[in-house]
Amino acid sequence: MALNPQYEAIGKGFVQQYYALFDDPNQRASLANMYNVESSFMTFEGTQLQGSVKIMEKLNSLRFQKINRIITDVDSQPMFDGGVLINVLGRLQTDEDPPHAFSLGIHDTV
Repeated sequence: MALNPQYEAIGKGFVQQYYALFDDPNQRASLANMYNVESSFMTFEGTQLQGSVKIMEKLNSLRFQKINRIITDVDSQPMFDGGVLINVLGRLQTDEDPPHAFSLGIHDTV
């Protein structure tokens, strides 16, 4: 399979859409559509989760009221399976907690 020449646009578009849904409590449930029922994986602060149901349970269990995120970089790489490997770096603050660095790695199968 060929490398996807639109990998940068795909990566940036995915990140923009993902965080628009995540940051809106009324739309957060729509994130389930971005995860596969069985083959999506997430590690969140040391806890490994598999499948869209478990991932959404974790995301819905987060109890912050406010979130402020500054994305400092989105690096995307084409994959030989036609997908895109996306790495997001930034700073995150929830409620009145101090801001801290975060990273997110995603393999988007397009």
